[in-house]
Amino acid sequence: MRRACIYPGTFDPITNGHIDVIKRALRFFDKVVVAVALNDAKKPSFNIEKRLKMVKAATINLGNVEVVSFENLLVDFAKEQKIATVIRGLRAVSDFEYELQMGYANSSLWNEFETVYLMPTLQNAFISSSVVRSIFYHKGDISHLVPKEILDILKDEDASDI
Repeated sequence: MRRACIYPGTFDPITNGHIDVIKRALRFFDKVVVAVALNDAKKPSFNIEKRLKMVKAATINLGNVEVVSFENLLVDFAKEQKIATVIRGLRAVSDFEYELQMGYANSSLWNEFETVYLMPTLQNAFISSSVVRSIFYHKGDISHLVPKEILDILKDEDASDI
């Protein structure tokens, strides 16, 4: 096995942009651990069980993807997994500024820690979980923004609660 990487996030919900980044990561790594962050500070709209269910459904047909949750520091989780490389998706310059700062902070905590930045395809570059949640809340069509495997899971959700 060449290497494994971690793709962390809240995935609230997982989008086609996330899937795009996972597929790109699989070109470079033998295994991608999709790490769903509990992170109540971000006040996710979907609980951790629902987010895990959506990510597992969306990645079921992608080989060499493992889906887990975590609630500690990313660096500590990476050490537990014995994986020193993290994948982060970048859509815009504003993402880069934030991700660069986080990458430096993480590498200050563990000098072996590496962050690899991947951009989604242009067709997925505008998609964010917050855009999806907003459209979903207003009962708009999100079928072109999220993996088809999660649409039924989302239908079970009451949009007024988001």
